[in-house]
Amino acid sequence: MLTITQALFDQIVAHARQDHPDEACGVVAGPEGTGRPERFIPMLNAARSPTFYEFDSGDLLKLYREMDDRDEEPVVIYHSHTATEAYPSRTDLSYANEPGAHYVLVSTADSDDVGPFQFRSYRIVEGVVTEEEIKVVEAY
Repeated sequence: MLTITQALFDQIVAHARQDHPDEACGVVAGPEGTGRPERFIPMLNAARSPTFYEFDSGDLLKLYREMDDRDEEPVVIYHSHTATEAYPSRTDLSYANEPGAHYVLVSTADSDDVGPFQFRSYRIVEGVVTEEEIKVVEAY
């Protein structure tokens, strides 16, 4: 289960809406070994595409060095889908190389009757996708 604060939830959704019609992407880092997302890090979609996202390799290297210096790890890796449901694509699976991370997808497409977006979380390990429950809390 992903436990995330309302503030982080809102920041991820706001970033997805802000970058629409392009896909948004980013990371929420947390203290190593805690599984607790704390620090919101919106990233630039280097692909600048409505159907594809890509972290800039230089930005990603800088982020991992910074997390290492702060004893953090990527707890949540998120991106948006602008025209499809919030479910990992084949391309998403090929990028999923953090087996301990929660992969959050936000759909900014109003493709169902539940509102203007979907917010879903998955574990992706060796190409196997498992959706997980999300618990939104005011604070940890």
